[in-house]
Amino acid sequence: MFRFHLIIFYCLLSVLTFGAEGSVTREEYIHLWKDEAIYQMVVHKIPASITLAQGILESGDGNSRLAKEGNNHFGIKCHNDWTGRRIFEDDETRGECFRQYATAHESYEDHSIFLQRKRYEALFQLESDDYKGWAKGLKECGYATNPKYPQLLIGIIEEFHLHEYDKIGKEFLRKNKIPDRGKYVDTPAAVITEPVQEKSKSKKPKHTGNDSERSSITISNGRQVLQSGNHIKYTIAKAGDTPESIARDFDLHEVFIRKFNDLNAGDKIKSGEFIYIQPKRNQGSQESCVVQSGESLRDLSQRYGIKMKKIRRYNQLEPGSEPAAGSTIKLKR
Repeated sequence: MFRFHLIIFYCLLSVLTFGAEGSVTREEYIHLWKDEAIYQMVVHKIPASITLAQGILESGDGNSRLAKEGNNHFGIKCHNDWTGRRIFEDDETRGECFRQYATAHESYEDHSIFLQRKRYEALFQLESDDYKGWAKGLKECGYATNPKYPQLLIGIIEEFHLHEYDKIGKEFLRKNKIPDRGKYVDTPAAVITEPVQEKSKSKKPKHTGNDSERSSITISNGRQVLQSGNHIKYTIAKAGDTPESIARDFDLHEVFIRKFNDLNAGDKIKSGEFIYIQPKRNQGSQESCVVQSGESLRDLSQRYGIKMKKIRRYNQLEPGSEPAAGSTIKLKR
């Protein structure tokens, strides 16, 4: 029985990567990504039906080259602020630059963050289940150039009853709970509930890296969540904080807090320290940095939001060794 379940797991996982030969049907796509869409609705207040319909339309049910090779399910182009990997595809002109993601889950998260730009702010005045208003608003705000874009989204939503997922999302919002992102989620993500309308006016500690804060929200237990420029969510440690206490506040397992922040058993958390509630990136948004006096490898990792093991690899640092003050450390491949 165990072997049978293992076979099923790998079959589904191979579909999730969208690298298998053979096409994914629309029904399969919906089944694979409905939980992620509901999660994005609860966290970011974007209708699950809209997220799913856009993913279906923009990625050709996950079968487009952008989706298969770039994990880009929403056709988001690079724009001036994108520092990640790129993939090039013909669109309105030849060889246009599109964002490339490590996983499709990152594409869903970045899509939600992308829609938080000022040009789309009017959409968030709509009810979270008003899929018709969102479909028309996306076109009016310039997300797509196709004049029939709203009708295409609405048609997909109504044909496949995607608005039923909005009802599920609203129920989670009513209960102030976060849904599961699905059995085969590749990396846990931040848990955020009911953001307040106004940002906290308390002074934030200066982020000394190149990844300065873009936004902050406050969750129901009073914890403030900040988002770095490279889209990693983190909080500021308070006096007396432990990996266990922070994990409880975000409804995460303690092991994730330790893993995300390179904390070994027995390591203490310092007040004012940045504690990530999402995995750090594989590389930074700048090429290199100069090590300051007294700065450890972990300090650099926390400052720039890059995994320690990646910094070691880029700089050929032996396990247990520390970079010398004044030396230049590579932050990218």
